[in-house]
Amino acid sequence: MGKNKDTMRRVLKFISPYKGKIILMLLMALFTVAFTLYTPILIGEGVDTIIGPGNIKTKALLRILGTLAMVVLGTAVTQWIMNLLTNQVTYGVVQDIRSQAFSHLQEVPVSYIDSNQPGDILSRIVADVSQFSDGLLMGFTQFFTGVITILGTIGFMMSISVKISLIVILLTPVSLFVASFIAGRTFQMFKEQSEKRAEMTSLVEELVGNQKVVQAFSYEERARERFGKVNEELRVCGIKAIFFSSITNPSTRFVNGLVYTSVGIFGAFVVMRGGMSVGQLTSFLNYANQYTKPFNEISGVVTELENALACAKRIFDFIDTPAQEPDVADAVELEKADGSVNVENISFSYRKEVPLLQNISIDVKPGQRIAIVGPTGCGKTTMINLLMRFYDVDKGQIVVSGHPIRELTRDSLRRNFGMVLQETWLKAGTIRENIAYGKPDASMEEVIQAAKHAHAHSFIKRMPQGYDTVITEDGGNISQGQKQLLCIARVMLMRPTMLILDEATSSIDTRTEIKVQQAFAELMEGRTSFIVAHRLSTIQEADRILVMKDGNIIEQGRHEELLAKGGFYAGLYESQFAVS
Repeated sequence: MGKNKDTMRRVLKFISPYKGKIILMLLMALFTVAFTLYTPILIGEGVDTIIGPGNIKTKALLRILGTLAMVVLGTAVTQWIMNLLTNQVTYGVVQDIRSQAFSHLQEVPVSYIDSNQPGDILSRIVADVSQFSDGLLMGFTQFFTGVITILGTIGFMMSISVKISLIVILLTPVSLFVASFIAGRTFQMFKEQSEKRAEMTSLVEELVGNQKVVQAFSYEERARERFGKVNEELRVCGIKAIFFSSITNPSTRFVNGLVYTSVGIFGAFVVMRGGMSVGQLTSFLNYANQYTKPFNEISGVVTELENALACAKRIFDFIDTPAQEPDVADAVELEKADGSVNVENISFSYRKEVPLLQNISIDVKPGQRIAIVGPTGCGKTTMINLLMRFYDVDKGQIVVSGHPIRELTRDSLRRNFGMVLQETWLKAGTIRENIAYGKPDASMEEVIQAAKHAHAHSFIKRMPQGYDTVITEDGGNISQGQKQLLCIARVMLMRPTMLILDEATSSIDTRTEIKVQQAFAELMEGRTSFIVAHRLSTIQEADRILVMKDGNIIEQGRHEELLAKGGFYAGLYESQFAVS
């Protein structure tokens, strides 16, 4: 536990807002233990009233039984209240941690999401927090009551026989040593188990999310092999962790059995010498059993806490991930961009040792249509990421409406851009909710009008519940073309100042594409537009075409000018329209 002090300190910070409930919970624990410890006294007195033939004291026995019933009822009530408070505190803390983790997820830079498996992030926020809650719940319910029980039992035992109490107390360190020796070796194993569980979550998320690709390329057998390998590794480290944690309880129970036996034998001799009554020995044996029981529970709690702290550490490691660079203190709120964009000598690379964009400069006037073309990996999409400030440039600056984008709030910058990407994204929900994702307060009329502009209205009306039809995560129950039309309708509804179209019509049939291109032409009228395209036929009307290769703009101009040059662009165009 020593090496987990920092993690424990942070857990306590999350617990501190619930001080009132914790104090009340401890008070209930105190009452529960007091009632529980008073029970053996009553049982011992009851035994003494029925010892020996013809020596039964009925009235005293009935009085003791009545008191015992009240004590048992009191124990049940206080324990119920204690468990209720424990659950409220535990799940309140878990809610707070999970909320903070999810809030942080919204703040981490895109580079973190790009460089980490989604399954691992999901595992930390969902599975690890759940594991942590189980350990915390056990810690609250058993650790506090266990400690109070031990202290209370020592007091009651001392009041009966100091000598026998000393035997019990002197044998206690053996049980503690065994528990701490084993628990100290379980943390690393539980940590490894959490990591393997995250790896499995990530793999399953990847394979389930891409099941069609798995089946299309007959990847099932290799998927089974990959899953089997991770599953086996999880089994092995899980068995090790459970084995070491599971031998804690039997080991301490063995030591506790020695304690109980010692008390029984020594106490019998004391009774025979008249040092105590049979009822008192009965009470003492009950106390010896109650005294050792919390050690068994605490040893189990220590194991669970090791697991909980291992999970908590993974959660806190995620929360400690540096957030994206915040907006500058005096950041400007860009209400409505005028459409001018100046890219001034920028350079950028995802990894410093692998340069990508180098000394790029572009001067875009309001309302211009700028097409970006080039081979795969040349930096087209990277330019879009930089314009949206998903990443910050390493050198140079990008200026929008006369403001360097580092001096603008990210939210206001992004509100002025509308994006339609080749890779569609839809959430589980109704078609209307998906279209109105960027403008939740849009009226039904506005949503329908946007869908009509995107030529999506006709297929939506054919759906079972029209605009109220529920689509699955990422639109799994509609076609790729229909998904793209919904994403286009989303932008049509927003009608932003500037547009970014990254292969926006790649999945649409030719006839619908012509209609959508006409709608885009209308939407782009007077709006600055950045069009990333592989099909050069879609960008011939662009005001300027930027031809990129190896992170550099090697040519730029209108379609006819670039063809006349007979350079790289001309080669790309001819390769697409060559007659065989």
